[in-house]
Amino acid sequence: MTDLATFNLTQFKGDIVTPDDADYLQAIARWAANAKRRAKVVAFVKDGEDVALAIKYARSNALPIAIRGGGHSSAGGSSSEGGLVIDLSRHLDGARVDPDKKLAYVGGGALWKTVDEETAKYGLATVAGTVNHTGVGGLTLGGGFGWLTSEHGMAIDNLVQATIVTADGFILTASEAENPDLFFGIRGGGSNFGVVTEFVFKLHPQRATVYHGIVIFPATALEKFLEVSAKWWENVGEKEAMFQFLSVGPDGKPAISILLFYNGTEAEGRANFKAFLDIGPVADYSKEVPYETVNGTLSEVLAHGQGVYLKGGAFRKPEYHSIAQAFDKIIGFSSPEVRVQLAFEYFPLGKVLSVPQGATALRRDPTPNFVVMVLWKGDFEGSTERGREIAHEITRIILNEQKLTGAESFGYGNYDPEAVAGDKAKAAFAENYPRLQTIKKRYDPENIFNKWFAITPA
Repeated sequence: MTDLATFNLTQFKGDIVTPDDADYLQAIARWAANAKRRAKVVAFVKDGEDVALAIKYARSNALPIAIRGGGHSSAGGSSSEGGLVIDLSRHLDGARVDPDKKLAYVGGGALWKTVDEETAKYGLATVAGTVNHTGVGGLTLGGGFGWLTSEHGMAIDNLVQATIVTADGFILTASEAENPDLFFGIRGGGSNFGVVTEFVFKLHPQRATVYHGIVIFPATALEKFLEVSAKWWENVGEKEAMFQFLSVGPDGKPAISILLFYNGTEAEGRANFKAFLDIGPVADYSKEVPYETVNGTLSEVLAHGQGVYLKGGAFRKPEYHSIAQAFDKIIGFSSPEVRVQLAFEYFPLGKVLSVPQGATALRRDPTPNFVVMVLWKGDFEGSTERGREIAHEITRIILNEQKLTGAESFGYGNYDPEAVAGDKAKAAFAENYPRLQTIKKRYDPENIFNKWFAITPA
């Protein structure tokens, strides 16, 4: 039985769940089945005061703390073995729009689906993720790429204010005007500085429909496909973006899939991507769709309850030799029980790089991302380690032909499978690290928030 004697339950407004409760297993379940951990206490908080009480309880009982928004960390960043989870997903999951000021007020536990749908009612949008059951908090605090990145930068570039509960229980506003050092830290520094209970994003006019969807090509088209990709990427515009997937389909056949996005009509989109469509797809599901549905396209494929291992990296341009070699490995590793996908993210980076290096905690590189995803059903013994071996082998193959700097080769922090463990913060934040150490010392000197590239206080 969990001892809650030192938890101020008379003032706590939310819900406390322990291993003795019927809904405990549901409370510790995560998007990635292998990221589940048996927490001692799950505190479903209702506001900042609840968060402060939960932090105080955890500190007085020497319990490690994890923060759960959407629960999408495949590395276990939102889970805590034998510790306390501050869970924002039950009561702080809403979004409210001020259409006159073009601002969205978003709860720290909200999902992007909520934001997409609420902002679309007003013909507005902000930079969201690409899977709509991802949590707003984790994606934003780590940077946040999305389909509108080419036009509006990253999620953190559209963040104008946040409410954050720090390690000492203070509820602070972070913005350019208030606590600007904290505002710098949370824009790319993850959960290192406290628990964000509300985000305020600037919104942009967004047309109601866009061209979007999956187009599938035979694996034999790989060389031509990469040739077209390289030419397209050299002259890519602000209204377009693309995912490219190499995988083995449900029919057991290897295939190349692209997920297209063009912020315009279907006719404009098809004209824009004509060189790809002329290669000769075996299936074309792209069409004009409501904007708010775009981030739901991959949600079923990446559904909750699977085993997941993600490993990211960066690349300069598509190199046929290494990608063909990686594709062969994917085909060999794939089975009815295990799905392996290599995804290249082509988000034009002009707006991202227009923000000066050092303006936010995020390390800004001129290289797009790739990610290896290993997915499996069930939690059979050794599956996570096997996923790790597969993902790292494929990543090494891709990186071998990419002439990257040390920082660039690290890739996007939200795709790092070892963000929870080890000492990788210095590599993750590069030249921003010393400044972040100073901020960490001010707001979390005892490093109680240490579940994502934990920064050592100065």
